[in-house]
Amino acid sequence: MSAFGALALMDRLRTNSAPSGLIERCDTCSVRHRAVCGALLSDELHYLNQMARQKKISAGQVILSDDEPADFVGIITSGAVKLTKTLADGRQQIVGLQFASDFLGRPYNKRNHFFAEAATDVEICSFKREDYEAMLKKFPELEGRLLKNTLDELDSAREWMLLLGRKTAEEKVASFLLMLAKKSFHLGCHHTTAMTFATFTLPITRADMADYLGLTIETISRQITRLKSSGTISITGNREFLVPDLNRLADVAGQDDPGLE
Repeated sequence: MSAFGALALMDRLRTNSAPSGLIERCDTCSVRHRAVCGALLSDELHYLNQMARQKKISAGQVILSDDEPADFVGIITSGAVKLTKTLADGRQQIVGLQFASDFLGRPYNKRNHFFAEAATDVEICSFKREDYEAMLKKFPELEGRLLKNTLDELDSAREWMLLLGRKTAEEKVASFLLMLAKKSFHLGCHHTTAMTFATFTLPITRADMADYLGLTIETISRQITRLKSSGTISITGNREFLVPDLNRLADVAGQDDPGLE
């Protein structure tokens, strides 16, 4: 959604006849404009609020367990979630990361097909799975937005297959950092300025990063050091990263542009 569209939607929400306070939680939500519920208007948000429950999960806690009943779905409002699959012999593989505004879980599916663990402290706007499925039938715009998000995730998965199969170690690490930079960019209020830089906190350990990228920890460390030495990134704290030029990082990652639209 464009900045103008987001502002127009907020104006419509404020002038709607719904009682004051009923949509305050959604109206002030930092991920409202990017989450699937961004397709809804005031009266629909009131219905959504009646169904929603706020969950706070500490880092390291399991949110969803593989092959267990899928009791709820939700929208991540802050933090990062690590998705993993476990083989029969106990080995695990990180298969995805989710961030604020991403949709967690899968409607119309009675069992989970992965583990979801809080990589950082996480907040989720959650719904009983059956309730959310009912909302999808009630509000076609919500169902359409969820479908679009699902297709976007499919595109991202295909891009990640390309990264794992064809990109060099340097390109893999740069692509991962660019992904985090883009997430931080979208969550900020940057529509008034042409932003070319980003700051973010690395949400997982370097060991998890190595697992996710199919590299060793030593290779991850070498590539981060190389990116730092070249001035492509700066490390301002234990896990605090600064990207002074997103276009430069995109170039190292083998991408034509940062993809910030």
